[in-house]
Amino acid sequence: MDRKLRNRTLVLLALAAVTAFILIRVSGRQPVAKIAATRPVRQNITSSITSNGKVEPITPYVIRAALNTFVTRVNVAEGQTVKKGQLLMELDVKEAAAQLAEAKSRLLRAQNDLKAAEAGGKADAVAEVQSNLDKAQAERNRLQVEHDAIERLIAKGAATKDELAANELALAKARADVEKFTAVKQEFGRQVGLQASQGTLAVEQAQSEAAALEDKVRQGRILAPVDGTLYSLPAKTGLFARTGELLAELADLHKVRVRAFIDEPDLGALESGLPVRITWDALPNNSWQGRTEVIPKQVVPHNSRSVGELLCSVENDKLKLLPNTNVNVRINSKERRDVITVPRGAVETENGKRYVFVVKNGVGNPRLEKREILVGIADATNFEVQGGLRGNEIIALPGDADLRDGMTVKVVNMDNSNIESEKDAGL
Repeated sequence: MDRKLRNRTLVLLALAAVTAFILIRVSGRQPVAKIAATRPVRQNITSSITSNGKVEPITPYVIRAALNTFVTRVNVAEGQTVKKGQLLMELDVKEAAAQLAEAKSRLLRAQNDLKAAEAGGKADAVAEVQSNLDKAQAERNRLQVEHDAIERLIAKGAATKDELAANELALAKARADVEKFTAVKQEFGRQVGLQASQGTLAVEQAQSEAAALEDKVRQGRILAPVDGTLYSLPAKTGLFARTGELLAELADLHKVRVRAFIDEPDLGALESGLPVRITWDALPNNSWQGRTEVIPKQVVPHNSRSVGELLCSVENDKLKLLPNTNVNVRINSKERRDVITVPRGAVETENGKRYVFVVKNGVGNPRLEKREILVGIADATNFEVQGGLRGNEIIALPGDADLRDGMTVKVVNMDNSNIESEKDAGL
């Protein structure tokens, strides 16, 4: 009995030792990380830049009030398409019309004064000056003849020296009158020349004033300068508008411009002629196509960003894109066709190099191999792989576990629909 009991005890102790050994081995083993994985996919990839922008008319026409006045009538509505020459609105220009009549009267007087000055002066004034000079010269000449005759008579004893003295006195006065009226005529001519110069300036000023008032009167009927769409119409009937105040804005909106705000790191990929896709949150089912045109030449602050302002021309045939709206901009900068790609999430960066974790089969569970790869362009979800990876290899995707080189893993989910099952892949 003692031997049987001893043997049974030894067997139980041996089983306990084996069990303890197994438990110790099991408790000391690292847990196997469960990961998702994928294979590289061969596809077309397009590198794009996304940002925001604002719609602008390419050639806007801005209509402003030319004077302080009331809007008496508005004949159109905002958003309406108008034709060149169509009456848009009417303004009260009665005061300007009265001022124009006065200005035209002043212009006529200035023109008559200039015409008279250029002709040598007013006819009656010219005639008076010349008449006074002619009379003085005639009187001087008469007295000179009389003086000569008296001297001859004195020589014959037929006249007295008193008669000669009286004549000489009258002759001196006549000569002084001739000098005086000659000076008057010269001064008159100088004044006429000065009046001609001043008259030219007066006519120009009067013409300018009349032209400005004529323009204001014409502004009483505001016509569309071109065919286009009235995208802004602040003017309302009865509104008092001050000089320079905005009344309306219109433009041909069949082709518009989008000013896109491109972040500084993306500026190097820009060039003219790249395809652009515009979307607008207000019309989510619509998109518009365009091309890049004017590449930014400087970086400017925009809210909290440093951006370059890229100008894009966009087709707007249905006139749905409105000026000053905020839109989304996508620029396709580069395209690669039929290349190997991997998800962006599977690619990590270290010291400026890109790498992935490749799932390598071995004895037991697979292990991860950290491998550097060469990438090309990228889109929102994928990188182009130019080297370091074969198309049939399996790469780990990020998850709850921190991936590292040599790590033992178990693939529990294959991300791509074209991946074989775990059993077929030997996992």
